[in-house]
Formats: sequence, structure tokens, C-alpha cells
Amino acid sequence: MSETIAVVDGHEKRKAPSLGKFERFLTLWVALCILVGIGLGQAVPGVFHALGAATVAQVNLPVAVLVWLMIVPMLLKIDPAALGQVGNHWRGIATTVGVNWLVKPFSMALLGWLFIAHLFRPFLPADQIDGYIAGLILLAAAPCTAMVFVWSNLVEGEPHFTLSQVALNDTIMVVAFAPLVALLLGLSSITVPWDTLVLSVVLYIVVPVIAAQLWRRMLLTKGGQAALARTLRALTPLSLSALLLTLVLLFGLQGEQIMRQPIVIALLAVPILIQVYFNAGLAYWLNRRLGVAWCVAGPSALIGASNFFELAVATAIALFGFQSGAALATVVGVLVEVPVMLSVVHLVRRSRGWYERATPPRLSH
Repeated sequence: MSETIAVVDGHEKRKAPSLGKFERFLTLWVALCILVGIGLGQAVPGVFHALGAATVAQVNLPVAVLVWLMIVPMLLKIDPAALGQVGNHWRGIATTVGVNWLVKPFSMALLGWLFIAHLFRPFLPADQIDGYIAGLILLAAAPCTAMVFVWSNLVEGEPHFTLSQVALNDTIMVVAFAPLVALLLGLSSITVPWDTLVLSVVLYIVVPVIAAQLWRRMLLTKGGQAALARTLRALTPLSLSALLLTLVLLFGLQGEQIMRQPIVIALLAVPILIQVYFNAGLAYWLNRRLGVAWCVAGPSALIGASNFFELAVATAIALFGFQSGAALATVVGVLVEVPVMLSVVHLVRRSRGWYERATPPRLSH
């Protein structure tokens, strides 16, 4: 992706980053990967069963490797010296935290009650209704950790804001996830899979950040900014390829479920889709009203909408069992996550002109 600058009436005007040829057809590649994943899951189920079984604390290791390949370009852009300036983006941080913790879990509980408990009740197994709603709430109660680096990179998001926001959400999650879920599910206490939470943070944040910073330092020492820029250009196709391969893997792993319960999965996807677009739109609009720069508003909207599906799935299994409606609802969240978030990326990029026609962004205070 490259950004162009035009001169209008003597002033520089930045245009939205242009997409490369491969990225322009990303929607097509996503659709093909979904079909290929489902087809392969049916054709060679043994392979996908083996890949699906390669887990530690409910974290799938093949997916973790692919996520690493996706987020490295984003992490390489981070300059530790610039992290001290992240306080300049406090409006974006406050907006994201508010949407993640004060809006999203409660809006999902409302959507689950409306759609699953009422509108779709005649079409769903009666004994699973409460489980489906519980799974949806678990999905919405934990903000995404790893994939937001990918979404932020695709919208040319401010990398230091993204890293700081993810780190802050992880800190809040340790304290707030259990009581929030217990409140919404009406439970006296819940069993949080701490091994999943800790391992995910280490795998997706601590280790890749350290590895990327060591690599960045080596590149800058040996070849300067030019070497870093060349590496980032070379990694972009690899990152997108890993994203598409993740889709194939996820849909291959769940191909049997999709073919066995297509109506249930489609109905469960409805409240998930609505809450993603609602929360992304709310965060994006609030950032615009507050005069936040587009490069911060984009990742803020994406972080505000995405979910930590590994933790949701693990918690659903721990609380309700592997074959429960809650576990199935969280799995639907896994299937929906990548395609729907890519559509939000597309909307954020296409709306940049509208966004920046608002009051000039307050970048430094």
C-alpha cells in the first residue's frame, strides 16, 4: 500500500493509501478460501482433525504461527522511542475502552435476547437457546488481542496506538472479564481458563513484539530505514497469504459443523454481524466527533468491534462443555471474525474522505 499526497490551494492533502493488485481482489480471495476450506474439510477431514488437535490450552498452534506471520509487519513498524507519545491519542484510547467494556458486552446480550431468545426461537433447538446466548456474551466480553494488528495494518493504522490499546485491553481483561461475564450470565462465579489467557498474551503480544524489535534493530543497524522499508514491502504478500491460509484452516476445521447445522450457524451469525458493525460504527463516529486522526480512528473502530475468540471458545468449553450450544456460538464467532472484519477494513478505508471532512484532527493534545 502506498499513500499519495496532492497539493490543493497550496496545502498538502493526503489521499487514502492505494491498494496493490493483489489487495484489490482481497474479497474474491476471501470467498475462494472459505469455499476451499469447507471443501478440504470435507475431502480430507483427517488432516484438519490433526491440525485442530495441535493445541496448548485451547490455543491452536498452526493458527498461532499464521498469526505471527500476519502481525510481524505491523510490529516491525513500532519505534519504542515513539511509544511515549501514545498519550497524545487519549481520545482514541478512551473511545475504544468505552466501546469494548461499556457497550459491546451489553449490546450483545441485548441482541442475543432479541434474536436468539425471541425472533429465531422457532428455528433453533429449544434446549440450546440459553447456551447460544451465553456463547454470544462470552464472545463479546473479551476484546481481540492478535488479529487487530492485522486489521490495523490494513488500514494504515498508527502502530503505537494499536500496541498500547491492545496492551491496555489485556490488562483490563485480567480484572474485568470474569465479573462481567458472571454478571451478564447470572452466575455467582465463572471458571476463567487462565492458561489460555496467559498463553495467548505471551504468544501474540510478548514474544512477537520482542522478536520484531530485535529484527527491527538489526535491520536499522545494518541498512538503515531503507533496509526496513524493503523488508516491510517483502513481508506484505506473506502477511496477506497467511491471512488467507488462516481462513482455509478455520473453515476446514469447522467444515463438518457448517454442513451439519447450516441454519443454526447462519442464525447465530446474525447478532454477531450486527454487533460488529454497530460497535465499529459507534467507535468510528465517536472518534470523528472528538477530532481524532483517521490513522487512530481506524484501528480504534476495529479493536472496538473484534473479539478474542480463543478465550471465548475456551471459556465456553470450560463452563458448558465441548458439545454445548455456548461452544457452538463461539465457534460461529471464529468463522465470522475474519470475513466480517475485512469488510469493516474496507469500509474504514473507503470512508476516509468523509471522515477527514470533519473538524481538523487534534493530533497532539
